[in-house]
Formats: sequence, structure tokens, C-alpha cells
Amino acid sequence: MTAVSEVSKKQVSGAAERLAASLHPGRVYRREALAEMSTAVDRHLRELVKDGRVKKLAQGMYYVPRVSSHGPVPPEDAEVVGSFLRDTEFLVFSPSAYNAVGLGTTQLYNCTLVYNHKRHGVFKLGNRQFDFRVKPRFPKKLTPEFLFVDLLNNLEQLAEDRDAVLRRAQTKLPSFDPGRLKRALSKFGSVATRKRTNGWLNV
Repeated sequence: MTAVSEVSKKQVSGAAERLAASLHPGRVYRREALAEMSTAVDRHLRELVKDGRVKKLAQGMYYVPRVSSHGPVPPEDAEVVGSFLRDTEFLVFSPSAYNAVGLGTTQLYNCTLVYNHKRHGVFKLGNRQFDFRVKPRFPKKLTPEFLFVDLLNNLEQLAEDRDAVLRRAQTKLPSFDPGRLKRALSKFGSVATRKRTNGWLNV
């Protein structure tokens, strides 16, 4: 144990130390869960936050940073979002992922989308903003077919050349697996997207 960590430990009470010892690096905790582990949770959290071993993520949400050779590391997006939603049904991704579909999109977006069943709106969690959007259906993980369909769904909101993207999308359509694309359109496509792609397929 280094001298720095020894000094750090002396800055918190024994009760706060016991609380810290039961927490895991990389995990996000809600205050109510921590209250079950402490007789004076707010005081102990203040001590641990001041000490730097616990970070406040948002109101009532805290995390224990993992430490790398470059310093403290924030929790994974899935850990943050799952704790915020109190749910495991969500899909987290950046619109920059659309660039992998091959439709000529090149923009890099400094935002994170969260498709889910519970919350809608932009929320700041830690130093990041998450754009939560309530969707009736979304896949468990990203697929090329889903990204193709979702890009077309959201094209009006993206900083891209709309007409150029649509031309490439029509050309790219035959390169997808027909069955998987049909299922993605049926499950996730907007009315406008399904109508447009049906027209391209002459359905």
C-alpha cells in the first residue's frame, strides 16, 4: 500500500471506510442501495466523494472509478444507463455508427443515443450527455441492417447530404441479406422508411 493511499484512508471515518470497502470499481450505485449499507449514508458519501474514492454521477447516483495507468476511469455506458433506468432493456450507441453502413456518411457526433422503454429526453450523467428516446422496439445489439434502417428513420435530423445518402442507400440495398433487412424494416422502420424502401424494391 502506498503512502498516498495510507493518507487517503486517514481522511475518512472508519464507518465510511467500511462502506468504501464493500463497493466495486467500475460500478454505479444509487443512494438508496448505499443507504442499506450505511447508518449515515449522506455523511459517509460526502467523506468518500471528498476523498476521491467515490464520484458523484448525478443526483442520487455515485460510482467508484477504476484506476488505470492514465488515472481514474469512468464507468461503462451500459453500467451508467442501466443504473439510471433501473432496467436492462436498452440500446446505447452513437450516431457515428451510421458511418459503418457504407452510405457515405462521414459526420462524427458528440452525443450518445439510448433507445429504451422508460425515459425520454437529454440527461447529463457525469460529464456526458445521453439522449434517451423511448422506442417500442430495438435490437439487443447493433447490426448493419438495423443501422441502415435507423439511419433512414433519422436522416432529417442528421448533418448529412440527404439526397446523396438516399441515392447511395438505394444502390446499397441489394447488398444486404434480404431476410434480415426485411425483418429490420418490419420491426424498426418508420412508415416513411418502409414506404421509401418498398418503392426502391418495387413492392
